[in-house]
Amino acid sequence: MPKDPENTVLIVAGEASADRHGARLVNAMKELAPELRFIGVGGTRMENEGVDILYHASDMAVVGITEVFSKAHNIIRAYMGLKNIINEKDISLIILMDYPEFNLAVSKFGKKKGIPVLYYISPQIWAWRRGRIKKIAKRVTKLAVILPFEEDYYRARGVPAEYVGNPLVEDLNPDNTLRRDNIHHNRAYPVIGILPGSRTHEVCALLPIMLDAVEIIGSKYPDIQVSLPVAPTISEQMIRTMISGFKHPVKLFHNTKEALLMCDVAIITSGTATLEAALLQVPMVVVYRVSKISYYLAKLMVKVPYISLVNLIAGRTIVPELIQDSANPKEIASHILSIIENQELSNRMRQSLKSIRERLGNKEPSRRTAEIALDLIQKNRA
Repeated sequence: MPKDPENTVLIVAGEASADRHGARLVNAMKELAPELRFIGVGGTRMENEGVDILYHASDMAVVGITEVFSKAHNIIRAYMGLKNIINEKDISLIILMDYPEFNLAVSKFGKKKGIPVLYYISPQIWAWRRGRIKKIAKRVTKLAVILPFEEDYYRARGVPAEYVGNPLVEDLNPDNTLRRDNIHHNRAYPVIGILPGSRTHEVCALLPIMLDAVEIIGSKYPDIQVSLPVAPTISEQMIRTMISGFKHPVKLFHNTKEALLMCDVAIITSGTATLEAALLQVPMVVVYRVSKISYYLAKLMVKVPYISLVNLIAGRTIVPELIQDSANPKEIASHILSIIENQELSNRMRQSLKSIRERLGNKEPSRRTAEIALDLIQKNRA
């Protein structure tokens, strides 16, 4: 295999949200160093930025311990392919984004080859499997972290880390809240956002439950409408099939922010979307379900009191969390109705969500991470 010039960056983003942030990072790096070429794992957004996508994120995205078996063939294929690329090509830098088990394994090959490794959107080892810190310290050159408390956590454990800001903040416009208020002014019916996740197994497990919850709410508010964003890793046809026959109007979006701007309240699968809703001050109920085996194993390993980023950043319960058996239509509907019908509760939740935005600050994470990436490339060439 012919050698590439030393301007190739390998970037690995195994999730829909990482694909979006990866695309923005690639754009920022190209502005600073147009000669760079990017290859790796990602989705349509990174591909649109010119990344040569070798393995698609939608074929690899999975959560849960037992759920990984459904994508095992694709994951192993990508793993072996990236191993060969790292060993046979001249790679200037490896950028890893989220997707910790896979990416920490890939980082081993980079370390062995002497390639600098930048981890952007780092593993949440503060939540579970804290022993992974040893691998990170050994294999990762630098961490660009996106939650305020992560910098001190990693540095205290001997890992070079910098809080670069949260990439979701880059999506915000100053008029978002004003626009949202204008949309909702004097509307006689509630609009409920349902965000079932960016992985197929999440959607299959949670979307029917969310729809059933809306049906319960609809018995009291018959004019209710639904706002539903479709992640780029999810088939829109699958979503349309699942909502066929649903008696309330459902509007599909391909942009999470646009969907959330339409909502009075939202039912959201635990993940990045909870933080997006918080930044737009959308009251929410957070839900999650995995297989029983995954759940009980996670209970043994998870070391944090919350599943949502909103409550984790706040350090207290701002939004309700319904997990496993509690994530059922009746309980979800009860919480949503409380928010809709109790203006004081709704206002209090919005005010608490506003504090999340203040905690994240006004940094430019894509630009700063791009600068860190180029600095690592230059130092490795020196």
